[in-house]
Amino acid sequence: MSPVLAGVLQLLALVVALGLSYRPLGDHMARVYSSEKHYRPEKWIYKAIGANPDTEMRWPAYLRGVLAFSAVSVLFLYLLQRVQGSLPGSLGFVSIDPDQAFNTAASFVANTNWQSYYGEQAMGHVVQTGGLAVQNFVSAAVGMAVAVALVCGFARSRSGELGNFWADLVRGTVRILLPIAVVGAVVLVACGVIQNFSGIHEVGQFGGTPQQWNGGAVASQEVIKELGTNGGGYFNANSSHPFENPNGLSNLFEIYLILVIPFAMTRTFGRMVGSVKQGYAILGTMAVIWIGFTALMMWTEFAHRGPAFELAGGAMEGKETRFGIAGSSLFAVATTLTSTGAVNSFHSSYTGFGGGIAMLGMQLGEIAPGGVGSGLYGMLIMAVVAVFIAGLMVGRTPEYLGKKIGTREIKFAACYILITPALVLCFTALAIALPTPPHSMLNTGAHGFSEILYAYTSGANNNGSAFAGLNADTQWFNSTIGIAMLLGRFLPMVFVLALAGSLAEQAPVPATAGTLRTEKPLFAGLLGGTILIVTGLTYFPALALGPLAEGLAA
Repeated sequence: MSPVLAGVLQLLALVVALGLSYRPLGDHMARVYSSEKHYRPEKWIYKAIGANPDTEMRWPAYLRGVLAFSAVSVLFLYLLQRVQGSLPGSLGFVSIDPDQAFNTAASFVANTNWQSYYGEQAMGHVVQTGGLAVQNFVSAAVGMAVAVALVCGFARSRSGELGNFWADLVRGTVRILLPIAVVGAVVLVACGVIQNFSGIHEVGQFGGTPQQWNGGAVASQEVIKELGTNGGGYFNANSSHPFENPNGLSNLFEIYLILVIPFAMTRTFGRMVGSVKQGYAILGTMAVIWIGFTALMMWTEFAHRGPAFELAGGAMEGKETRFGIAGSSLFAVATTLTSTGAVNSFHSSYTGFGGGIAMLGMQLGEIAPGGVGSGLYGMLIMAVVAVFIAGLMVGRTPEYLGKKIGTREIKFAACYILITPALVLCFTALAIALPTPPHSMLNTGAHGFSEILYAYTSGANNNGSAFAGLNADTQWFNSTIGIAMLLGRFLPMVFVLALAGSLAEQAPVPATAGTLRTEKPLFAGLLGGTILIVTGLTYFPALALGPLAEGLAA
């Protein structure tokens, strides 16, 4: 079987698996977030944190809940790393330095999981399982809660109420993420992923130097790292490490975990607003972009240019032979079009255009299908902008799902769109202009510029993947990328929730003959075009200096 055919079959198998999961999982999540019943373990959690899950919240209260919970999480994870050297189960590792502890705490709470350290040489069992793995669950649940609040903004009227953050957080964790993670961890163990609490073992010598390896609760962290679109690996090699991702079957299953909730949330959205067709329109836009990026990545990496590529069957540099180009390309697109950031190959070693495709996937806002929760609310923001543009073209007040999109709403949407590019481009410009940060670049020229542009794109978009050519473990990069991650996560949430509150206060507008049908393919095409045009206008000059220049020079 040719590698290209194998790649096509993998893609088809993935599409079938996602299609079979779409309706049951989407309906289940809609029931979870619409339920008025509280399970007993959930009641224990509400009592422990002093929250009343039945209290309806307007958007400022909902936002305060998000920010307060996240701030406490950053502080807890920071302190846990700073005292690691005194904790049992630390495997003899010392406490983490302040700048790296801040970077890691910000990273995992922001659902970014950017790692500027070697996991197997820095973090013991307590920090890995009691700190990082816990944040993999709750940071994902926060994103899902914010998405549900925006959906409630469209579904409700004349109240301004968006539900209860604490109830949405707990239900998302207990009823959605935990059950799937338990089953998924068993599947990964069956595929060969390790799950233990062993210490450090010497496994031989290489060039006279002893080689050591430590075990860990890898399968349980691996499953939620993918399912929650987190991406932080137990080992430095991430999902290219055989303990995390041993074979082609585990690789395909991990890609499935990355995509299943973001795609299924479009069904949840359709059910909660009372029109599954609206969910299908959003799903169709996401799917077309995802499949298009996957096809482009495979074509770019399979293209034979020169004797070395021909002998290897394509651009095999930086890729695991057990996955090949197809499995690596599928994984790279899935992880950069969501906010996952896990890698099973090194994006710096991709062709110039291949690295640009991965970078552009993040710069789109990671909305095809995006992260858990963040992908849906990012796509709905773009839908609001697309409706507004359509209204300008026909001279009619724009409406979406029975809500008018006026000056206030479009300002919130515009602020959401502008925040992340401003962070990426400003921090990249500073890093290039200052004398010290460029010393961390492994390469010069266009590829070196791409390393820094990729780093801040990954951080501000809460992706977490790295170009693998940049030494980011410096005070400058730890601090600035940490700031970019926090601002890139929580500032957009402010405008998402403000928009949700504004929509929830409105009375529904009845549809007329002039109302734009947002469940039709025409609107899906308009939405896709809006996404590409807005992103292209924002990032094209920077892309032209980096991956495009490198690709055209190859």
